[in-house]
Amino acid sequence: MLRLASLDDAAHAIRVMQVRGAPLIGATAAYGVALGLAGDTSDAHLDHVIDTLAATRPTAINLHWALDRMRRVLQNSALATRRDLAWSEARAIATEDKAANAAIGQHGLALLQARQQSGQPINIMTHCNAGRLATVDNGTAISPIYAAHAAGLPVHVWVSETRPRNQGLLTAWELREAGVPHTLIADNAAGLLMMQGKVDLVIVGADRIAANGDTANKVGTYLKALAAKAHGVPFYVAAPLSTIDFACPSGAAIPIEERAAEELGAGDTPVANPAFDVTPAGLIGGIVSERGIARAGELGQWKT
Repeated sequence: MLRLASLDDAAHAIRVMQVRGAPLIGATAAYGVALGLAGDTSDAHLDHVIDTLAATRPTAINLHWALDRMRRVLQNSALATRRDLAWSEARAIATEDKAANAAIGQHGLALLQARQQSGQPINIMTHCNAGRLATVDNGTAISPIYAAHAAGLPVHVWVSETRPRNQGLLTAWELREAGVPHTLIADNAAGLLMMQGKVDLVIVGADRIAANGDTANKVGTYLKALAAKAHGVPFYVAAPLSTIDFACPSGAAIPIEERAAEELGAGDTPVANPAFDVTPAGLIGGIVSERGIARAGELGQWKT
């Protein structure tokens, strides 16, 4: 277990991916604000704390959503009570994330129930880690799988490892702990499995969803969406409303984080290491949030 005790601890954990997953990054940032106000609750220091955390990672909108929320709540508060208020608001963000992801599980469960045939296991493909380790609890893309397993619905999960960070291994660990049948695959095996008819649907998480429904997620998601479209496999994105960036008009405006070349272990070879790619809305069958399921191009109904 990793204990965070300061602003620097929280910023480091987010930056180097000790904390992963957009919802958990947001919650960690909120708690990072509370930690950062120890000893100094001034307006200038509040700005410094928020700016420090905002600079850690560019793509996951939950980070900036949580920091904007903390700023709105704290900027006009009394300095004497500001730190207590920060802790209270951070706890509220964490509690709301847990509830939102539980609701995503129930809405997504309906998708899985609709795919079941003759009691056979439903073969679900996911990508990266969008489970409990990426959120406060329940997960996003994995939440419907947990709900299905709890309801006695037979499921089997194809878990993509997502090189070079191999975050699919975290999903495999989660599913093993929960007793959910699963199989780990290399990223590029996904298309073959869909071609062979071994995938009933794909559910992935998201780090930012643009207003038009274009979705940024762990690099490799776009390729899965293309393969799913080619083989008639339904493709869904699961994320809380805090992941939708209504100020971002399309995927072209989403900043894509470039990770360090050292992650690929290529020595002196020139490296491109984008952490995310963008899946166009037209490839997405629906987006599952705590409000229900909407077509990717119809997210405006959730704006208020």
